[in-house]
Amino acid sequence: MLAKLTAKNQITIPKEVLSKLPKAQYFDVEQKEGAIILKPVKIFDTNLDKIREKIKKMGLSDGCVKEAVKWARSK
Repeated sequence: MLAKLTAKNQITIPKEVLSKLPKAQYFDVEQKEGAIILKPVKIFDTNLDKIREKIKKMGLSDGCVKEAVKWARSK
């Protein structure tokens, strides 16, 4: 399939490809060995106030949270 890069650096992904990726709106973009790789990313709605409240109730420190975020981002 052929896709064209527009003057605004946009590419339309063919319907045939997107039909295999239901509800994909966001993509992680990577360049590897001369190829562009798009990986669908799931986005979740979050309520930070509820998360902070739960962290406080669990007695977790800022250090614990930072360590957990660092671990999750390394995966």
